[in-house]
Amino acid sequence: MNLPFYNGLPVNLLSACFNNTSATYKYYWFLSILQSIENGKIRIRKNDLFARMISNAWYTVNYFHISFGKQDRLQRAIEIIKSCEPLMIDDKRDKILNHLINTNNKNSLDQLKYFNNQVPHWFLSPWFPQLNRNDIYIASQGFKNQCLYSLNEDSIEINEEWLKYLSQNVKVLKDFCYWNLVIFLQAKNPNVPDIPNKLIKPALRNSLNNQRKNFWDIVVEELGSVDCILLVRN
Repeated sequence: MNLPFYNGLPVNLLSACFNNTSATYKYYWFLSILQSIENGKIRIRKNDLFARMISNAWYTVNYFHISFGKQDRLQRAIEIIKSCEPLMIDDKRDKILNHLINTNNKNSLDQLKYFNNQVPHWFLSPWFPQLNRNDIYIASQGFKNQCLYSLNEDSIEINEEWLKYLSQNVKVLKDFCYWNLVIFLQAKNPNVPDIPNKLIKPALRNSLNNQRKNFWDIVVEELGSVDCILLVRN
């Protein structure tokens, strides 16, 4: 699966972010950035993105017990946060996100803080392949090499040159990210079927009780009976 081409942007470098990955951090980091952009944010707090990473992976780890691999600290962070926060394994993503954004629990904050040294700068390594952490921070400030975002102490700021591309192609970019994440997780869980349907909690359908009460019960009361649209044959 390839990313859409966009004249003037080094899309190949964005695609290269997912080469040689040994953990799930980059997938969930990029998904969190895309979700924040969908919410109209250009300057995004790092802690909010780390909280999104946790909330996006929460159901997969806690409900389906999918392994992220021995080197992956995201799974471990989720397990620790679950043990010290009043959250359920099947809570909605938004509830988990809002809770973690506002938490004062030191254990949870320590888990979120861990990713600051692992994800934000290394995600930009295709733009700055020869630079260390500090140099990547400095180079990103002026969006050197048309990098995706600039790095600040507590936040990132999306490069305006990329904003239109990200906004217009957000669905394709999410699918690209999930596609690569599925391939990564299938390798870690060779005996687990249907990995794609274990990444996102399915939406619950609303009960039809109100429709029955406000419409069909009235119809049956007025008419006495209603013929079924299905014919039953012997």
